[in-house]
Amino acid sequence: MAWLIVLIYVAGIGANIWLESLLQGDRRWEDVPLLVGFGAFAVVGALLVAKRPTNLIGWIMAVTGLMVGIFPLGDSYAAYVMTTRGHPDGLAVLGAWVQSWYWFLLLALALIYLPVLFPEGRLPSRRWLPFALLMGIVTLSLVILGALTETLTGQDVDYRIENPIGIEGLAPVEELPVFGVFGVLLGIGCLGAILSVVVRFRRARGIERQQMKWFLYAAALVPIFPALDRLPDILDSLILDLVIIALPTSIGIAVLRYRLYDIDVVINRTLVYGALTASLVLIYLGGVVSLQYVFRALTGGESQLAIVVSTLAIAALFNPLRRRFQDFIDRRFYRRKYDAARILATFGGRLRDEVDLYTLRDDLLEVVRETMQPTHVSLWLRPSNETVLTAEEQDR
Repeated sequence: MAWLIVLIYVAGIGANIWLESLLQGDRRWEDVPLLVGFGAFAVVGALLVAKRPTNLIGWIMAVTGLMVGIFPLGDSYAAYVMTTRGHPDGLAVLGAWVQSWYWFLLLALALIYLPVLFPEGRLPSRRWLPFALLMGIVTLSLVILGALTETLTGQDVDYRIENPIGIEGLAPVEELPVFGVFGVLLGIGCLGAILSVVVRFRRARGIERQQMKWFLYAAALVPIFPALDRLPDILDSLILDLVIIALPTSIGIAVLRYRLYDIDVVINRTLVYGALTASLVLIYLGGVVSLQYVFRALTGGESQLAIVVSTLAIAALFNPLRRRFQDFIDRRFYRRKYDAARILATFGGRLRDEVDLYTLRDDLLEVVRETMQPTHVSLWLRPSNETVLTAEEQDR
């Protein structure tokens, strides 16, 4: 039954694309990554509902995916009916009515309740219950105001349909004076959701900490969303699509605990190759600009040789820079693992040269004690004459 969520999402998106093609003649292909991202919400939500039905995270993601898959279809159908017939039928009224309020519920679920309840579907503590109730009241108020709007309007196509349950004179929610107050409260709710993630991460240990790492890794770009309008359109769309696709994927890995501890490797490689890419781009641009300046000074014109030399320099610097960045990040952010690797490498060097068995025994016990930090270390050596030599240390 849970996998019906995916089928409904695909059917809704397919029908919506068909209706939009009838209305507008073509499809905006820049929306495809966005639809794929919310499709990931539907797929991961269905998987979590099937595997972890008691976890609210799966239900939130499933509802989010279904809303994106179904409700825009109602708006497209209303626009199609009003464009071709000039008057709505019952389904058109229903689709336009849902369009007037579902966005508030969608944003509250995705931006507030999903981070607050992650990863086990529970609040960080009972102290967060008033916050959750307040955000629920704010969301419900916006939904009710949107549902009681006098005139229903289209999102992409300008149509107007009288709301059969609307209040006379009640404007759309975005045009009401009280919307500013609700907007501030929703902003506070988003900040509170971010704070809850920080609090949970600081308190988390073991498996839960790894789960929080997956979530934070995928949501690392969310804080820059308010500044997206100031970025170039292609970068704006790229960041938004990347987050929407990465977030449900990371949530699925975290909740199902599939390859959970790989996040440390993922973060490590991201830091290394992110810093390496930025450095190589700066070196390349600096090399091209500098060499072109030199060529203009010597020959009075530009030369393609500057690009060739800069490219060869990048190829030569790639591996040395990668090793340096890897070493720096290991020492700076993964000190304990770096020290353990260094100790094991040192022991491996001694192992090739040392021939005394008792000295190697002591070295091995010291390596285990420094890298694994156990409370008890025992070593049994069984030579060919079946006599047993035992060395035992106790660390408390």
